[in-house]
Amino acid sequence: MEPDAALPLIGRLRTTVRATFASLGHRNFRLYFIGQVVSNTGNWLTNVALTLLVLERTHSGLAIGILAACQYGPILLLSAYGGVVADRYSKRRMLLITQTLEMAESVGLAVLAFLPHTATVSFYILATLGGTLLAFDNPLRRSFVSEMVPSKSVSNAVVLYSIIVNTSRVIGPALAGLLVVTLGYGWAFTVDAFSYLAVIACLLLMRSSELHRLPPRPRQKGEIRAGLAYVRRTPVLLVSFTMLLIIGTLVYNFSTTLPLFVSKGLHASNTTYTVLYSLMGVGSIITALIIARRNLVRLRHIIAGAGILGVSMALMAIAPNVYVAAPLAIFVGAGTILYTTATTSLAQLTAADYIRGRVLALQTVLLIGTTPLGSPLLGWLADSLGGRAPILLGSAVCLLTAVGGYIWARQLAAKRI
Repeated sequence: MEPDAALPLIGRLRTTVRATFASLGHRNFRLYFIGQVVSNTGNWLTNVALTLLVLERTHSGLAIGILAACQYGPILLLSAYGGVVADRYSKRRMLLITQTLEMAESVGLAVLAFLPHTATVSFYILATLGGTLLAFDNPLRRSFVSEMVPSKSVSNAVVLYSIIVNTSRVIGPALAGLLVVTLGYGWAFTVDAFSYLAVIACLLLMRSSELHRLPPRPRQKGEIRAGLAYVRRTPVLLVSFTMLLIIGTLVYNFSTTLPLFVSKGLHASNTTYTVLYSLMGVGSIITALIIARRNLVRLRHIIAGAGILGVSMALMAIAPNVYVAAPLAIFVGAGTILYTTATTSLAQLTAADYIRGRVLALQTVLLIGTTPLGSPLLGWLADSLGGRAPILLGSAVCLLTAVGGYIWARQLAAKRI
C-alpha cells in the first residue's frame, strides 16, 4: 500500500479509537478506570479462588450454590437501600468506606485460608459479609460513573466501565488459577486485599471540582417504592427488568454452573475452569469494544443479547470435550456482555438523575441479587442430572425470555403508532 493511500485508513482508525475511548479524556474517569481495573481483577481472583476452595473441600454442587447464596443473598435484601444511599450521599466518600471494608474482608479470607483445618462455614460467613458490602458498593460504583463525565459522554463511560469488569474476568480467573496451583489459596486472597489500595488511591486523587454532582437530596418516605413505581411506569425499563428477573435467577449464575460444568460435565481440572472463565472474558471485551463504538444500548440489543447467550450456552452444553467448549465460551461471553451492558446502559440513560441510583440498585438486585434463588437449585440439578443440565436449562430460559421480550416490545411499539 502506498504511504499516501494509507493516510485515510490511519485517520479512520484514530477516529474510531478516539470515539471508543472518548470518556478516558476526562481525568477523574481515567483515574477511576485504572483503579477499577486493578480492584475488579482482585475481586474476580477471590471469587474464583473461593469457589475452587469450597469445591475442593466438599465436591458438592449444592455447597457451591450455598456459597453463591451467601455471596449474593445480601444484595437481594439490601441493594435497594444501597441505591437510596447512592442517591443521597457523596458517592466518592461512600466508596472510600465500602472499598476499605472490602479490603478488610479479603484480609480475613486470607487469614482463614492460611490457617489449617478451617471450617467451610467460616468462609460462608465472610462471603455473606462481602455480599453485604457489595449490596451498597455496587450501586455506588455504577451510578458514580455518570458524575465523572458530562451527560453526552455517559453512554460511552458506562460501556467502558463494562470493559473494566470484563477485562478483569480475563485476568482475575487466570491469576487465580496460577496462584492456587503455585502458592495456594491464602496468597490469592492476599493479592486481592492489596488490589484495593489502587482504587482507594485513585479515589483520593480525583478532583472534586470536576465532578458533575447533583445537590444532596433530603430524606423522604417511600424512596424504594418510588424506584419501583418509576420502573413500572417506564415501559422500556419494565420490559428490560422483567427479562432480567428471569435471566438473573436461572441463567446468570456462572460462578455456580461453570465449575460444575467443567468438573461434572467435561471431567476436567480447575485449570480448565479458569481458562474457560478467561475465554468468556475475552469474548466480553471484544463485544464491549464494539458496543462502545456503535452505542448498542437499545431494547432490541438486550433481546438480541439474550438470544445469542441462549444459543451459545446450548452449543457449549453439548460440547463433547474441552477443545470444543473453549471457543464456544468466547461466544457465551459475547452474549453475556451484549445483554448485561445494554441492560445497564439503558437503565443509566433512561432513568432521571434524581432516581438513577435506585433504578441501578434494582437492576443489581435482578441481575446479581436473584443468584441465591437460582444457585442452590442449579447446584442440586448438577448433582442430580450432571454438570451440563444447568447450562442447558439456562439456554432454554434465555431463548424463551428473548422471544417473550421481542413480542412484548412489538406490542409496545404498536401502541405508540
